[in-house]
Amino acid sequence: MSEGGFESDFSGGKVAVIGSNGRMGRMLCTRFKAAGYDVAEIDQPLTNTSLSAGLSGASVVLLCIPAAAFVTVLHQIGSILQSPQVLVDITSVKVQPMHQMQHAYNGPIVGTHPLFGPDPKADEVRVAVTPAEGTDEKHVAMVEDLFARIGCEPFRTTAEAHDEAAALIQGLNFITTVSYLATLAHKDEITPYLTPSFQRRLDAAKKMMTEDAELFEGLFEANPSSHDAVRSFRNMLNIAAGGDINVLVERALWWWRENSNTGGVRH
Repeated sequence: MSEGGFESDFSGGKVAVIGSNGRMGRMLCTRFKAAGYDVAEIDQPLTNTSLSAGLSGASVVLLCIPAAAFVTVLHQIGSILQSPQVLVDITSVKVQPMHQMQHAYNGPIVGTHPLFGPDPKADEVRVAVTPAEGTDEKHVAMVEDLFARIGCEPFRTTAEAHDEAAALIQGLNFITTVSYLATLAHKDEITPYLTPSFQRRLDAAKKMMTEDAELFEGLFEANPSSHDAVRSFRNMLNIAAGGDINVLVERALWWWRENSNTGGVRH
């Protein structure tokens, strides 16, 4: 049963995954197959022949591709897709990709964002679901059911609300980390003073900076809420510059006081 109350009957149907060789694509294909779905795995080179064969008979077409590749791929599949096939994406931004999908396809469209990577833990399986305006409830429920059947926890939201949250959680984490490390770069004289806690922070940032920086740059640029998030953080820095550190500490303690009775951050 979906969040909206519609009982889906999309068990064992066909799912076409474009971008099946990527880490997220491979993980989702594996889970879909284990759940009994017929999975068409589609990846480069994307030709009219491979796309037509893969998309034929698919109830759901899932785009596991970077936001930067959207326009090109949507142009390729726009004439192949046939309503009521449901077009779905998994990008980490939603407003821009949703507009691009709606421009390319007149059928049902459901945006999603799995809030986890390709190797999720059992309790890290939430999926944001952002239906396009005009998409029938049954098609939204179909997508929610698809993710629920592979062990995920879908929840419904809007593209705008999603991007506002993503700008604060993902985008601002990247920007503040980059800014902090850039501030300390090329200062050889400070290296004798590095502490274990700084090293842990450096280790935590390594993958983001050395492997995923281009991805996060693209997400920052594609998210219309990114600059608002940076301005909010700048306001906090202005308070620090004024010397009112206690104000920031008191505000930051919300994370532990608010969630002290739940054993952690509430989802």
